[in-house]
Amino acid sequence: MLFAFNAGDAPAPTGSLLAAPGLDIYVDINVSSDMSSRKMVPFETTWHVRDNCLCLATQRAARALSRRFDEAFRPLELTSGQFSLLMSLNREAPPSIGAVASLLVMDRTTLTANLKPLIKRKLVEVTVDPGDKRSRLLKLTPGGLSLLANAVPIWIRTHREAEQAVGASDRRRLDPAGQRGGGPCASG
Repeated sequence: MLFAFNAGDAPAPTGSLLAAPGLDIYVDINVSSDMSSRKMVPFETTWHVRDNCLCLATQRAARALSRRFDEAFRPLELTSGQFSLLMSLNREAPPSIGAVASLLVMDRTTLTANLKPLIKRKLVEVTVDPGDKRSRLLKLTPGGLSLLANAVPIWIRTHREAEQAVGASDRRRLDPAGQRGGGPCASG
C-alpha cells in the first residue's frame, strides 16, 4: 500500500503516486524495514569458503568418487550406494534395519527408500525378526549374492584406481571410524 502526504498533514492512502498532488513525502510500507540494515556477505567470503571449507571439499570429493564407482557399476545396473548397501547385508546373520542404518550412517526412512529398488529387483528380502515381531531383518537373496559377487571385482579394480589417485594415507584420514575398514563399504 502506498501512503502519500504533504508535510504537516496526516497520511492519506492513495492508489497511485500521481493521485497525490502537492506530494512532499512518499512512503512505501511494502518495503521491509530491515532492508537497509540487512547484513551482506562479501563475495570474497564465497571464494574463501569455496577454497577452504572442509565440508564442501568432502562433499565434492564424495560426489566425484560416487560418480567414478557409479560408472564402473553401470553394466550391473547398480549404483555405488546400492553396492554399499548390499555389502552391508553380506553377513552370517541377517541384520536389522536399525543396525544397517547405523552402519551406513543413514536414517531409517532413507534406508527404507534406498531398499525399495533392491527389493523390487529381488536382490534383498525383508523378513520379520522372530525374536521381536516389530523389527524387520534384511537378507540378501541368491540373486543379491550373485550380483554382489559380480560387483566385487569391479569394486576392487575401481577402488585400487581411486586409492592410487587419492593416496592410501589420505584415504585413511577420510575414514569416519579413523581406521581402515570402518567406512560405509565395510561388511561388519
